[in-house]
Amino acid sequence: MSDSEAEIASMLDPTDVRDPDENSQDMPAAGSSTQIPRNGNNNWRGTNQYKHRPPIGDETVHQALLDYHRRNITDKRTISELLKSDYGITLSASSVTRHKSHWRIKASRVTTATMPEIDKRQAVFDEMAKDPNGQRGPRIIKERIALDQGIHLTRLYVENTMRAQDPEGFQSREPASKKISRSVLICIGPHQEWSGDGHDKLAGIGFPIWGVRDVWSGKWLGLWVVPNNRLKDSIAYLFLKLVHEYGGIPVQMTTDCGSELVSVYGFANALREAFVSDLPIEELAAHRFLQSIHNITIERGWLRLRLEWGENVKIFWDAGSTVYNSEDSKHYDLARWLWSTLIQTELDHLRDAFNNHRVRKDRGKALPSGLAPNVSFSLYEKYGGENGLLPVDCTIVKQLMENIGGEDLIRFVSRDYAAKAQAVFVDQLGNPKLTMTNVWDIFQEMLPCI
Repeated sequence: MSDSEAEIASMLDPTDVRDPDENSQDMPAAGSSTQIPRNGNNNWRGTNQYKHRPPIGDETVHQALLDYHRRNITDKRTISELLKSDYGITLSASSVTRHKSHWRIKASRVTTATMPEIDKRQAVFDEMAKDPNGQRGPRIIKERIALDQGIHLTRLYVENTMRAQDPEGFQSREPASKKISRSVLICIGPHQEWSGDGHDKLAGIGFPIWGVRDVWSGKWLGLWVVPNNRLKDSIAYLFLKLVHEYGGIPVQMTTDCGSELVSVYGFANALREAFVSDLPIEELAAHRFLQSIHNITIERGWLRLRLEWGENVKIFWDAGSTVYNSEDSKHYDLARWLWSTLIQTELDHLRDAFNNHRVRKDRGKALPSGLAPNVSFSLYEKYGGENGLLPVDCTIVKQLMENIGGEDLIRFVSRDYAAKAQAVFVDQLGNPKLTMTNVWDIFQEMLPCI
């Protein structure tokens, strides 16, 4: 063996490998010009910094990316942050791009350029068909295509297709009510304030709504169709249901001055005193009453709900005038079961759409703007927010819900009737997808079987 070969062999001798921490005297002092020999390896300690990161092809990442894609969240840095916040997954922005490339999750420009024209147009037409009132603009239609079909098309393509199909719609989409002068909302984070209110535009056909929004993020926390949104126990049940879902109460609940809110006021105060006694009600009220026009967060939300959805519901309801007789109890019960089921499904979908709708940037707004409510709600720290949720004992909350009447408070038909109707719907009709366009057809099929 030559001298050089012997030298190399001694360098590779495993008995000669030393831990730098155990032989600190052999390490160069701080500021020394002496360099540690690394033999061309920058990772001389052998630490694998990627071992806890999911590999390309990971199914959990795949499903998360599909969900963000559907929700119209496409920025790789935002996705990286949301993966950490929502799933505890650490993935850099560049790695997000590689994972999306592996699963062929394409951006709008690529999809628009490569997708067959007939399929693109059909995707736009399908969403326009769900809006016979014509109040959804190109941006909303673009988001709904992504949300419902998982397809991203450019806004320009969607707008051009809509203009060719319905040019009059662009002139008709103007606010239909007088605007109240805007004031600046001040809030310091999610769950600092919840804004609750009822919506009566569908009460005329028997389906009033009640909802709650988070003031800081604008996120819809709940949207429910109820038999009567003027009953205090029903509204109190929905408030407690939301408290149970999130595991806590907001710092403050805000509603209008309706008499049905008395129980909500009582529960908000009682829960604050029982579980957060260090935040006295005398210093910061657990519930605040406002005039309806000043309950700004949720009042603004109702206008958009009515224009984009509520007016359409009335059109589809009126389409059944030739087959529905409200004086017939069989007709009445079946219509209430079918339509309450359908409207709640629609409200769940609408809440998802609203919460993933990226609002315009408003530099005069003190609260987050230029992003979707879901994003600001999840990444509140990034946007300077502080989580205000005050934890409570959910076991006690659940008991309170049952004590005041439970789920029966928001039922449109009896439990027995609902079970019978569900059995017919599933066993005899094959559990079809219930939509605004087929609800009256299903009504006619079910009627002889009830």
